[in-house]
Amino acid sequence: MLQMTRSFAVAGAVVLAASLTACGHNQSAPAPQYSGGYSGGYQTAPAYPNNPQGTEYGRVSNIEVLQGRSQGQTSGAGAVIGAVVGGVLGNQIGKGSGRAAATGVGIVGGAVAGNAIEGRNNSNQEAQGYRLSVQLDQGGYRVYDVGTPGDLRIGDRVRLYNGQISRI
Repeated sequence: MLQMTRSFAVAGAVVLAASLTACGHNQSAPAPQYSGGYSGGYQTAPAYPNNPQGTEYGRVSNIEVLQGRSQGQTSGAGAVIGAVVGGVLGNQIGKGSGRAAATGVGIVGGAVAGNAIEGRNNSNQEAQGYRLSVQLDQGGYRVYDVGTPGDLRIGDRVRLYNGQISRI
């Protein structure tokens, strides 16, 4: 009977830890907002408020690769697995009346560690986009965040028209 009570206590603690981890909020840095992708020779870019319909000419002066800075997203599976492993280890370490406390601490610690490990393994280091800097012929710069630069290279002459970039 005592063994069955312990099994229910461990199972209940695992379910409670899994439920609490599922309710947790994943905080991540907001993803960079891109103005659009490169397709058919045109690059979508934000409209400039002082000259929305005009045509400007310039030269691509810089192309930077934007990296994702957010930690990887977690599904909760790492926390559940960590809670199970921590609960089993805590149950084996504790003796007598301290066994339930050791099991509970093992569950919580395992859930936190499992979630952190899953987040670290899911971190995304791929390029998230590109930042194009265009030096205008009339002076000044325009900067555009895009998903891909397409065939644009540093030094290319470009035309900025109606919020789009095209190579000339």
